[in-house]
Amino acid sequence: MNLPKVVSDLVETQNNFDSVAYANCFSETAVVFDEGKTHNGRKEIERWIADSNERYKAIIKPVGFEEKDNESLLKAETSGNFPGSPIVLSYHLEIVDELIQSLKVTG
Repeated sequence: MNLPKVVSDLVETQNNFDSVAYANCFSETAVVFDEGKTHNGRKEIERWIADSNERYKAIIKPVGFEEKDNESLLKAETSGNFPGSPIVLSYHLEIVDELIQSLKVTG
């Protein structure tokens, strides 16, 4: 599967539980929507993913990718310490200047 570099980096850093490198895939003003909460800016995103990694230890395996203009959809089998694991989640991404501007995770 041919993924943009920033999406490949996101997958790799998630699977390595590297919250700093994960957050660096995002712009300074990026927004993440996950589990009904909004996380604004790179520092908040870093805290969110560090907490998420500690709680869930989620590994993602891309199973599909679509791109249209600045909007991308990554479908990934996600497994970890959570009910229903593994599940396929949708990662709705807006990529601007090779950084993620927004991410919304849906089931």
